[in-house]
Amino acid sequence: MVSRAELGPVLDRLRAAGRKLVFTNGVFDLLHPGHVRYLAAAKALGDVLIVGLNSDDSVRRLKGPGRPVQDEQARAEVVAALEAVDFVVVFDEDTAAELVRFIRPDVYVKGGDYAGAGPERWPEAEIVRGYGGDVRTLELVAGYSTSGIIRKIVERWG
Repeated sequence: MVSRAELGPVLDRLRAAGRKLVFTNGVFDLLHPGHVRYLAAAKALGDVLIVGLNSDDSVRRLKGPGRPVQDEQARAEVVAALEAVDFVVVFDEDTAAELVRFIRPDVYVKGGDYAGAGPERWPEAEIVRGYGGDVRTLELVAGYSTSGIIRKIVERWG
């Protein structure tokens, strides 16, 4: 887990070493196999995987007052512990556009749940393509979702 300030010099060293940087972002509230497989597939697209994690405030703005279930420190710790993840940085904006401008990844990755909006409509995609980076959409792992887990818990234990 790193701050933006801490990440800057690290990015400089990684680029100087010729490492291919992959960036993705999300809430990662109740981690499930879909998240783990998605992050492993994202890491396979390069050498270093950086995950932008929505802050608690940004999650509430995006998903409503009942979310996140886990606070940003807990979510960041769990995501950072995954083998595929090299760095986790928390961001407070509603999109990861500013973080993408800062990191300038070689590859920007989103999950298939964002495909309905289409990569051409993601502000991050326009930034990445603007400097010649690659934008990828990875398929979701069927049968797994945080909302589904929450529904199941409410149905069983209400």
